[in-house]
Amino acid sequence: MLKRHFIRDGNRRIIGSVTTGYSDSSSVVRDQRNQITGRTNERLNNVRDARGNIVSTNSADPGLVIGRKG
Repeated sequence: MLKRHFIRDGNRRIIGSVTTGYSDSSSVVRDQRNQITGRTNERLNNVRDARGNIVSTNSADPGLVIGRKG
C-alpha cells in the first residue's frame, strides 16, 4: 500500500512529499509543485535526483533532495 507523507516548513507550508510503499523499497520525493525531485532506496541506502544521478551513497534521507533551488 502506498503512503504519502507531507513535509512542511516552519510556517506549516507544504514544501514537499514522500511516497513510500513501493515493492522495491524505494520512495519517491516530490517538491511543492508535485514534480519528482528524486528517489530514495532503503535497501541500497542511497538517494538519486530526478535525473538519476546519485546524491548520497550512505543515506536514504529524502531531505537531501527537498528544498533544492532549481
